[in-house]
Amino acid sequence: MLAPTAESTGPGRDSGSAPIVLTRRRINTIFGALLAGMLMAALDQTIVSTAMPTIVGELGGVAHMAWMTTAYLLATTLVMPIYGKFGDLWGRRTLFLVAIGLFTVASIGAAMAPSFGWLVAWRGIQGLGGGGLMILSQAIIADIVPARERAKYMGPIGALFGLAAIVGPLVGGFFTDHESLGWEWAFWINVPVGIAVLGIGWFALTLPRKRSTTPVDVAGIVTLSAATTSLVLFTDVGGRDGWGSWQALALLAALVVSAVAFVAVELRAAEPIIPMTLFRNPTFVVATALGMAVGLGMFSAIAFMPTFLQMASGLSAANSGLLMLPMTAGIIVTIQSSAVYIARTGRYKIFTVAGVAVIMAAMIWMTSLTGASSLWTIGAMFFLLGAGLGLIMQNVVLAAQNAVPADQIGTATSTNNYFREVGATLGVAVFGTLFTSRLAENLTGALGSNAEQAAQAGITSPDTLVPTAVQAAGDPLKSAIVDAYAGSLAPVFWYLVPILAVALLLALFLKEIPLSDFAGMVARGEAVNSEEELAALSKPAATVEDAVVLEDVVPGNDRDDPRPGPGAEVRHYARSLPTEEN
Repeated sequence: MLAPTAESTGPGRDSGSAPIVLTRRRINTIFGALLAGMLMAALDQTIVSTAMPTIVGELGGVAHMAWMTTAYLLATTLVMPIYGKFGDLWGRRTLFLVAIGLFTVASIGAAMAPSFGWLVAWRGIQGLGGGGLMILSQAIIADIVPARERAKYMGPIGALFGLAAIVGPLVGGFFTDHESLGWEWAFWINVPVGIAVLGIGWFALTLPRKRSTTPVDVAGIVTLSAATTSLVLFTDVGGRDGWGSWQALALLAALVVSAVAFVAVELRAAEPIIPMTLFRNPTFVVATALGMAVGLGMFSAIAFMPTFLQMASGLSAANSGLLMLPMTAGIIVTIQSSAVYIARTGRYKIFTVAGVAVIMAAMIWMTSLTGASSLWTIGAMFFLLGAGLGLIMQNVVLAAQNAVPADQIGTATSTNNYFREVGATLGVAVFGTLFTSRLAENLTGALGSNAEQAAQAGITSPDTLVPTAVQAAGDPLKSAIVDAYAGSLAPVFWYLVPILAVALLLALFLKEIPLSDFAGMVARGEAVNSEEELAALSKPAATVEDAVVLEDVVPGNDRDDPRPGPGAEVRHYARSLPTEEN
């Protein structure tokens, strides 16, 4: 049985005091603090994406453009399991505040970066904070909101990302297009926002602070980090120097060795960062594989589209970012509509299947992108992609959280997101390598065939090419550069289609478990739903019959029927009421 371990008042309560009461006001206050943190991370991504072509051009990093995104995603991926596990062991409040602090400090470093290498390093540190903001937010929502109602909270999150998609490109484009400010302000703006979010989190996050004497799984952290880093470097080096090069083969060997070592370590660890028992849960496995496949396609498509729009369509940084708004609109529409249905019926599998199908259709359509594609056509492509993402993004996390016991919510959330980010990191690395290698070759040919005009325009190398220089160059040089970008990006989308076809097959096999009616903290005995329940806990109770028992029913053999059937599993979470002897 699980004894009450949550605090009752104040933001920094120790475990062992009375459970908190999850009133609607308290839930909304905590949720508001989470939204503030997620808004900061979301704004950073949209601001940087529109400023990236100018940043890499000024710092001489066009050939390594992918690392602007890959460094952030790699760091985010590395720390996700750590935040998830440590949150389960010690509570999530302090970790959330640490993540905000890391993100803010790294923004200062990125704004002051003297070279492209330093900028990539600070982007990686930003990822260490950004990974915590996203993982802990999802886990805390699962702590305070029952799975059946959780879908309703996805609507405001979708609207938040919509706000970031509107404000971010405008602000990032404004900074980039005005020389008196410069792209550095795309990072400086995070500082006051981060300080404000830190203050909100300090006072609003009333969450349990736990104590655990279990040794930290250091060996698991080290081996998992080694495996993840080896994977990303393998894809980068392999795409640049050849998959059969000795460097790529050495990294592949390091990946295999570190992955095997990680599994061996986790099988023996007292509190593994990623418990191997999770992979005996078929629902969790399918939901995680779906997240990985969709993450690979989603981030690959989004990461380089602003660059394509600025170079190939002649748009400013601000306008290229605003063209991402149709995607956000698609996400909001499908998240909102599916949330209503899920809350009413508890059914979510249908949306995962439909989401993958819609994303695959969007990817196939994007292969037809050219420099001559109309903005209306590009907007429609983005809307379709967003509609698919809105149908599946949060549902795979919901399925993973709902498939595990309440005391593993953080670990399940972080593991699911970890493999999604592995897919995203792998996708951006491979996609970026394919794109930039094609681009370097095509741009070299374009500049070589128009050498005299390029020299007059001050364009001496593909590595220092910025959108303003492209627009200032006249034809035929301008058309040659636009064609180089269009011809480099659009065909690469075909590589994502087979992966999404596999994801569609996986979605069909996702087992739909009835959604829990209890929030994670309630199930663990850290919170109650009302003052009446809190009062009942203070009454003497001598027998287990007087305990508060919560049940989650996992369906049996019939996957399509959410009701208990043959082989059904009933999970019991019991909160023993205090006895007179206590």
